[in-house]
Amino acid sequence: MNTRNLILNNKNGVEYITFPKFSNLKTVRHIFSTRLGGVSTGRYESMNLSFTNGDKRENVIENYSRLCKIADIDINHLVLSRQTHTDNIKNVTEIDRGTGIFKDSFNDVDGLITDRKGVALVTQYADCTPLLFCDPVKGVIASSHSGWRGTVKLIGEKTVKKMANDYGCRPENIIAAIGPCIGKCCYEVDEPVASEFSSIDFLNLEKILFPKENGKYMLDLTEANRQILIHSGISPDNIDVSDICTCCNCKELHSHRATHGQRGNLAMIIEMI
Repeated sequence: MNTRNLILNNKNGVEYITFPKFSNLKTVRHIFSTRLGGVSTGRYESMNLSFTNGDKRENVIENYSRLCKIADIDINHLVLSRQTHTDNIKNVTEIDRGTGIFKDSFNDVDGLITDRKGVALVTQYADCTPLLFCDPVKGVIASSHSGWRGTVKLIGEKTVKKMANDYGCRPENIIAAIGPCIGKCCYEVDEPVASEFSSIDFLNLEKILFPKENGKYMLDLTEANRQILIHSGISPDNIDVSDICTCCNCKELHSHRATHGQRGNLAMIIEMI
């Protein structure tokens, strides 16, 4: 696995990814997992962060413990929702700590926002697009899960709008990151999916959809989300953009398409300090 845009790390046998612009911030801790360095076995090997796909609960807890230790985040601070490809975004506070880890998860929530220190937002992935946000001026962080459905629902832009409406954030102050997801090299979609993107009038489709002779298209989710974040008012210079394909790197990253669904989940965690 190689990258020119992100940072690959290895600590205590755990391999993980960080984003340069977020690493430069003194007010947040963050980490994006790989599938290396955990205790899960079989199709979940080895760093699986999902409680809902059949892995042993004690293994998942241990995996979270290892990630949190590296990121210097208290596992009891984690807040995890059950993602269902919606554009639902929830504001959370200290009272939500432990949700999805030690108590029942929020259902049908694909984005989380907080302005509280010590509240660690968790989102999960296995080809879908990770979106990370921080307004260092207002002290607000957010994390959203954006598969193709979330992308055409503009969950990235809706996250920015909610940060602005609920917390007074200004888009030009927001730092963002687009994490590893399935790349245009591997993500073939059919005409109905392509038409959903074609209906968004501000997208430059020539950079997002690439027609094939079989009537299908290769789709660039990373570029689609980059354009959506820019349309929301975030400066292109304030966005870290992944150059890692989860499908191409399925030995290091969980990929739904590469394994035909026989996989675990990656996780992105961010907390203000």
